[in-house]
Amino acid sequence: MNVQAENHDGVLVAKVEGRVDSSNSQDFERQLQAAIGDDIGAVVMDLGQLAYISSAGLRVVLLVAKTLGQRNVSISLCALSDPVQSVFEISGFNRIIRIHDTQADALAAAGK
Repeated sequence: MNVQAENHDGVLVAKVEGRVDSSNSQDFERQLQAAIGDDIGAVVMDLGQLAYISSAGLRVVLLVAKTLGQRNVSISLCALSDPVQSVFEISGFNRIIRIHDTQADALAAAGK
């Protein structure tokens, strides 16, 4: 699992690669939290290269979303593969966090 962070005019794009499960979910959370600065207006998690996410990974996504929500910072996901999309739909997270087809769509929705 790897998280690459890029700042797009105040929108943090976090590209997640590999697998997120119980063995690396704490590292996943640390990498995300370290990438999110105080000057971020929105967060887009690009999951196009994420092969698998477990319930431990979903918990991290929810925790980060709640933390950002307390700061009035929006979060959205984009480019989910079919298996990862299914996990978010089955868990109901697609009703909690916005999901976009592409990174460009997510950035446009974030107002950038």
